[in-house]
Amino acid sequence: MLKPAELIDIDGATGLTLSARRLYNQLIAHAFGPRMGEEGQEWTIRLSELRGLHKGNERIEDSIVALMKTIVTVRLPGGATRRVALLGGNDMGDPERAHGCLTYSFDKRLVPLLRESSVFGKIEIEVMHAFTTKYGLALYEALSRRVRLTSKFYEDFDLEAFRELLGVPSGKLTTFSNLKLRAITPAVEEINAIASFGCQVEPLKVGKKVEKVRVAWWRKDLDGLKEAYAELQRPKVGRRARISGEAEQIVELASLFEKEDRKPGS
Repeated sequence: MLKPAELIDIDGATGLTLSARRLYNQLIAHAFGPRMGEEGQEWTIRLSELRGLHKGNERIEDSIVALMKTIVTVRLPGGATRRVALLGGNDMGDPERAHGCLTYSFDKRLVPLLRESSVFGKIEIEVMHAFTTKYGLALYEALSRRVRLTSKFYEDFDLEAFRELLGVPSGKLTTFSNLKLRAITPAVEEINAIASFGCQVEPLKVGKKVEKVRVAWWRKDLDGLKEAYAELQRPKVGRRARISGEAEQIVELASLFEKEDRKPGS
């Protein structure tokens, strides 16, 4: 899918869960096209497409409400800002039934940004669903609109701006060591394991204090792409341990037991 850059580098989405971020991307992907920029336009999507592996619609409802309550600040050309809700009014089928549809719309102040956007991030749907942390998905989205640049391979962010980009809630992970342990490292490891590009995040210090971070990115070669595809085919369970090198090795003990059961001279 293609996602307008204005909906990637935004302020105010720190409270969104991984499920809400995924659902929003699905709604944008479903609406994407010539009619996306028409004011008053609505779209309808089957709930089964949004439900994923979950049987009920509770998670969908929670995500929809969260998106409607999330007010983000979008930076406009010329330095102006615009505050807008991520999702407009919507109608949802009976949550007690397995089948049904969601009819939704975008805020009228968001529509012009979608219509006039000239910069997009290319997001692989399969990769998006493979992330296990919202920080990994947020960093993946941010890099997806930068990795295609031919003359730029890194960007420096003020620490607070980078926290906002990752979606770290205010008052959480306040020290850089905790931010690195709980957000940065898991995000970078997941991207390097399953995305079509790699990345690295380095702290930039003034004295002993981390003031900024430098985010670098690169396209993977053929071997790297094959490894990423192979990891995508593996189950999510155990992925964090696999990519961090903490997976336990299973030792085959059958031959040892057979040896103990053998009689002397056999």
